[in-house]
Amino acid sequence: MSGYDESSLERYVIEPPKATTTARPPFGRDRARVLHSAAFRRLAGKTQVVGAGVADFPRTRLTHSLECAQIGRELALQLGADADLVDAACLAHDLGHPPFGHNGENALDVAAATCGGFEGNAQSLRVITRLEAKTVAADGRSAGLNLTRGALDAATKYPWTRGESTTGKYGAYDDDLPVFDWLRDGAPRSARCLEAQIMDWSDDVAYSVHDFEDGVQAGLVPVDRLGDDDAVAAVVHTASAHYSAEPPDVLAEAFAGLRRQPWWLQSFDDAHTDHVRLKRTTSELTARLCAAAVAATRGTWGDGPLTRYGAELVVPDDTRAECAVLKAVTHHYVMQRPGAAELQHAERALMAELVAAVAAGAPDTLARDLRSAYAEAATPGARLRVVIDQVAGLTDISARAWHLRLCGQPT
Repeated sequence: MSGYDESSLERYVIEPPKATTTARPPFGRDRARVLHSAAFRRLAGKTQVVGAGVADFPRTRLTHSLECAQIGRELALQLGADADLVDAACLAHDLGHPPFGHNGENALDVAAATCGGFEGNAQSLRVITRLEAKTVAADGRSAGLNLTRGALDAATKYPWTRGESTTGKYGAYDDDLPVFDWLRDGAPRSARCLEAQIMDWSDDVAYSVHDFEDGVQAGLVPVDRLGDDDAVAAVVHTASAHYSAEPPDVLAEAFAGLRRQPWWLQSFDDAHTDHVRLKRTTSELTARLCAAAVAATRGTWGDGPLTRYGAELVVPDDTRAECAVLKAVTHHYVMQRPGAAELQHAERALMAELVAAVAAGAPDTLARDLRSAYAEAATPGARLRVVIDQVAGLTDISARAWHLRLCGQPT
């Protein structure tokens, strides 16, 4: 495959040949394995930003991952990277995220303090390489989906461990270092391959644009008042606090520049024509953020195929600022809306109580496919990690159902 050597096509475990041969290339097989995985299906029941019940058709982690993959595939095609490889990485990037979004992630990080913490991206690697049922190594241990080295590397947004992190984000637990070290063999230390950078920017574009769209459709984002001084100040403050190191005046200008565009949605009354105009805004925003990255990357690296560690994705600072203020709009009006803090507190309490209840009753409280891992765990920390695997794999609805069954009270 052009631009990809034999090392990038290797799998962690050697597999027997299929009884029926197919013409699918290795990265195409990787994409199919992620798409058909149980963890991918469970994303349908995991919150993105607007939860079920707030609107009739909010995005879930599943629909977000599909949209991320579509954006990533288009970027790969324009940059000469393998489209199946980027597609697979985008589909896989959220597989480890727990119930209740980042709120659930924070709760599990506290609950897992004695076994190394919890991070959704590190959990994604664990799901792909250990928890999914697809391939077994010679010693009988699961090798998960057994994706190629190229696909695992492309799906690793933060290629370092917790101890090496300066931001709190990391891509592998210490328990998963053997496969992490294998997938990073030959890669520059802490550097991300181009395909991982495309996946990361596709993720940013997808959730900044589509979460904004969901917030508008749910009636939570007052688009007709986004130009008011108070609204601008709130959005810029949130962007500075959470999403960007750019000066406030740069962020304010980025926000104003978006609102000046002829396709920017000025009002929304839920009429059919409003939905049409909102879709145009969504489409234009996606195209704008992607086109800027493609033009800047081509301007730096030229017109040939760009792959692996032969190039880096270039996203202009003003484009990143526009993405940051879009995220900030949703953060301010959806994630910080009245009542959200109380709901988030209740969700964190539910997760903490559920981890404690599963741990107290293990192995009987674990799903059958995790009981052998619990029995083989040699330390309290290793056993807690299996409990965390169990709770992290639940959907929002099943987490509430498990809590009711094990704790005996709704939250």
